[in-house]
Amino acid sequence: MSMTEKKTNPLRYIAVAFSFLLLGTFLSPILTCGNSSENPLQLKADGGEKLSPAQTQAVALEDAFQEVFDKVSPSVVSIATEGTVNVPLHPFEYFFGNPQNQRKGSRQQKLSGLGSGIVLNEDGYVMTNHHVVQNMDKFTVKLKNKSEYEAKLIGSDPTADIALLKISAPKGTLVPSLIGDSSKVRVGNWAIAIGAPLGLEQSFTVGVVSAIQRGGLDKSGLAYIQTDAAINQGNSGGPLLNIRGEVIGINRMIVSQSGGSDGIGFAIPINEARRVVEELKLNGVVARAWIGAGVDYITERDIAQFGLKNNQGAIVHQIYKGSPANKAGLQLMDVIIEFDGKPVRTPDELVGMIVNSKIGKRVELKIIRNKNEILTSITPEKKPN
Repeated sequence: MSMTEKKTNPLRYIAVAFSFLLLGTFLSPILTCGNSSENPLQLKADGGEKLSPAQTQAVALEDAFQEVFDKVSPSVVSIATEGTVNVPLHPFEYFFGNPQNQRKGSRQQKLSGLGSGIVLNEDGYVMTNHHVVQNMDKFTVKLKNKSEYEAKLIGSDPTADIALLKISAPKGTLVPSLIGDSSKVRVGNWAIAIGAPLGLEQSFTVGVVSAIQRGGLDKSGLAYIQTDAAINQGNSGGPLLNIRGEVIGINRMIVSQSGGSDGIGFAIPINEARRVVEELKLNGVVARAWIGAGVDYITERDIAQFGLKNNQGAIVHQIYKGSPANKAGLQLMDVIIEFDGKPVRTPDELVGMIVNSKIGKRVELKIIRNKNEILTSITPEKKPN
C-alpha cells in the first residue's frame, strides 16, 4: 500500500447503501402517486359494452319503477299525529301521585303516531286509514318537499278503516294521486308500495298481487288485496300502486309472526276507499246497513245437532231487541244460508253482504230452522252509532 492511497472504512459503504435503501422506501409512494396513470390498479372501466337482451329488459323494468316513483312520490304524504288519552292509575299512584288524578282515578297520557296518506286533489283533501287518526286530535301532513301543514279531520269510518283529512296549501303545491280501478286487479300484477315504514319517509317497495277478494280477516266484511310488497308500521294509509302508477289500494295491515313484514300485506281496494271518502266529504260519517244479529261459524257439533248438510252458512247466536232481525222474527240458532238470493258460506261473508246492502231495502233470507228451510225477508236499517 502506497503513502498516497487512502484507507476506506467498510462500515461507510454499508451506511451509504442503507441510506439509499431508506430513500427508496420513502420516495416510492411519492413516485407512485405522481404517476401519470389515472388507474394504477388497472381496473376495467365502463367501455359501453352492449347489454344482452335479458339485461335490456331488466334495465327497462328498472326505468319503469323509477318512473313510477318520480311520478307518484309527490302525491304521497307522511302524517304525524298527537293525542291525549286517560289511562287508569297504577296502584302506587293512588297513594303518591297527583291528588287531582287520584280523585279522577286516571291520568292523561300523550300519544303520538306516524302514518302515510295520499293527496286526492288540489283542494287539499288527503286520504289515510282510520286507525292512523283514531284517538288523535292533532294531525301534521308532510309533503315530499318537506313542507308541513296542520290538517283538519273531515270524517272517519272505522268499518272500512278510511279517514279523510284536509290541509290548506298554496295553489300549485299539491300533486293529486292518479286513482285506478281495483276491479281490474289480477293475481300476479305488479304491486308497489310507497310510504313511511318505521318513520322512513318515501320508502319504495315492490312485489306482486298475491290474492284478490281476500275476506274473513276481520269483522268489516271487506275483501282485501293481498300483496308480498314489504309493508311495515308507518305504511298504513299509503298507496298500493300498479306499474302505471295508479293507486289500486290503501295499505292497511300485515299478518306477521315477527311484527315486521313477512310478505303478507293487505290493502283496501281503492274502489271501496273512494266510495267511503266521497261519503265522508259529504256527511262526515258513513251510513252502514245493519240487521242487529250476531252470527258465528258452524261447528261439527252444530251440524250433528241441527241436521245440517255442511258448515256453509252463519248461525245466529245473538239478536238485539228492536232490531231488524228482531222485527223479522229471526230466532237464536237459525242458520242463514242465503242473503238477497246469494249463498252465504261464512259469517264474514254475510257481514259483507249486509254492510254493502241498501238501507231500507227489503231483502230475502233463506234460513234453516228445526231442520227445515224457510224463506223470509228482512229490511236492513242504518247502523246505530
